[in-house]
Amino acid sequence: MRLFGRESESTDPAAAIAAFWTRWEQTRPQIDACVEAEDPEALAELIGPAVTDLHPSLVWEVAPGRMAVHALVVSASSDPELRPFAHRWAQAAPPPDAMWEFHPSRQANPRAAELTVDVGGREFGLDRLVVALRVPPGAPRVDVTAFHPIFPDVDDDTRTEATFLALDWLLGEDEVARWLGEIVAAEFEPIDALPAIHLPAVVADVAEGFEEEQWALLEGNTATGGRLTAAARYPLRPVDFPLYDQHIAVTLPYREADAEGQPAGASLDALRDFEGRLTARLTEAGSAVLTAHMSADRTRVLHVYADPAAAVPPLVEEIAADWKEGPARVDVAEDPSWSAVAPFLT
Repeated sequence: MRLFGRESESTDPAAAIAAFWTRWEQTRPQIDACVEAEDPEALAELIGPAVTDLHPSLVWEVAPGRMAVHALVVSASSDPELRPFAHRWAQAAPPPDAMWEFHPSRQANPRAAELTVDVGGREFGLDRLVVALRVPPGAPRVDVTAFHPIFPDVDDDTRTEATFLALDWLLGEDEVARWLGEIVAAEFEPIDALPAIHLPAVVADVAEGFEEEQWALLEGNTATGGRLTAAARYPLRPVDFPLYDQHIAVTLPYREADAEGQPAGASLDALRDFEGRLTARLTEAGSAVLTAHMSADRTRVLHVYADPAAAVPPLVEEIAADWKEGPARVDVAEDPSWSAVAPFLT
């Protein structure tokens, strides 16, 4: 069943989510009847306005369920600003039953190779989709160039939309965001193409190399030309923590530094101790993660992302209050796209 959605703005997310599920309960008998009668137009009239009221930029579809007969998918369609909202919608859903389950992103379909849809008036089946793959050495991603025999006959936007839909069928929407890098919908077949059905196996091989927590060390310069060093989780991706849209920046001045303003001696030890205690408390809380830290000009900034429902800022403020080398500062802001750590996202 095709996706529905349109762009706009939404307000009062919690109220919108509660209203959606009240409406779902009230219209459930009619929804079940439409599905039983295989009447997609009537189903769209029931579900479409409810999703629009939830947030007009979301898209939805009814797909085969994993355990239930049907799955209602309400997706942010790869929009990082909306992903936490979609996950909170699913978190508030009623328990799944024999008929319905609920997902905040499109799920991989084990029968993807058998699927066919109409694209620009042409038949688009995954059995004829091929892909050329490139895995940059040591990188947590797979670059994909996709081709289908109908692509020379449709426009760029249609090719791209069909490619992303096919990748979602093959991997699931979150896995596409997690592991795929550059995605190109090609007008001509690549020389080294292989059937797209092999893509999940390639992605699984890449993912095996990143099962353990890793950190990347980076260097650069400040706007004034000073040396800047940073450490960030690697890979670093908001899709791994979809409810963590609250940014907590902890700024710590330090006393001992080398000639380039980087921490040294007792200050370096104190910073390491602080990071260890902060990480331990965040792990214990279970609703926040330290994503990166940057040091320059005798100041270190640590970037924490948290679920706002977990009340993490007071915990961070308590730890920061013990910092002895100058006034620590804790700043809290909403940041669903993780823009504060954008240079480190992979």
